[in-house]
This record gives sequence, structure tokens and C-alpha cells, in this order.
Amino acid sequence: MKRITFDIAHALESLYPEGGKFMQEGLDYSGLTWSDESRPKPSEAELNSEIIRLQEEYDSQEYARKRAQEYPDLAEQLDLLWHAIDTDTLDNKDYRNKFYTMLKKVKEDNPKG
Repeated sequence: MKRITFDIAHALESLYPEGGKFMQEGLDYSGLTWSDESRPKPSEAELNSEIIRLQEEYDSQEYARKRAQEYPDLAEQLDLLWHAIDTDTLDNKDYRNKFYTMLKKVKEDNPKG
């Protein structure tokens, strides 16, 4: 799975989701030209802090991204759920309920932190 690395552009987008008047040349703070008179230019420390926050938030959700890749598609999940209901095994956590056991395995293989 490809890892995302956050930069100034991501930090600006996070801090100012409505956009702003600025230009960025290059990847560092020295290339940031601020022309938005409605708010002050963020400091380099503020942007670096936001980059760190975004990266930590992203990294903390790795288990969820892995789970999403391993879960069966929704049509298959709904079919398994229907069969569990139809055979009256929905609340039965043994091998007969494939809906439960399949999803439980994905969760066990990819625990939260």
C-alpha cells in the first residue's frame, strides 16, 4: 500500500478548505507567496504543525485502509447476511454464519492500533 507524505499544499488545504489567495513555488515555505488580505499568512511553524497532525492522523488509520481492501465487496456481504438471516444463524457466531466469521477475520487480521 502506497504511503502518503503530506506537504505545505496539504497543510494549506486543511487549514483553509475554502481556498485562499496564495501561490506556491517549490515545496518549501520560502516559495509561498501570500496575497490574501482577509487573513494573515500562516507561519512556517503553523504549517509544519499541520503537516505533522495530518501525517499522524493518516498513519493512525492504516488498519482501516487495510480492512477496506480485505473486506469482501458489499454485494457478497449482503448475500452472506441474507443467508445468515434465512438460516436463522445471524446471532450464531459459529462456522455456519459466514457473514460473521468472514468479517471477524478481517478485523482480527487488521486490529485498531
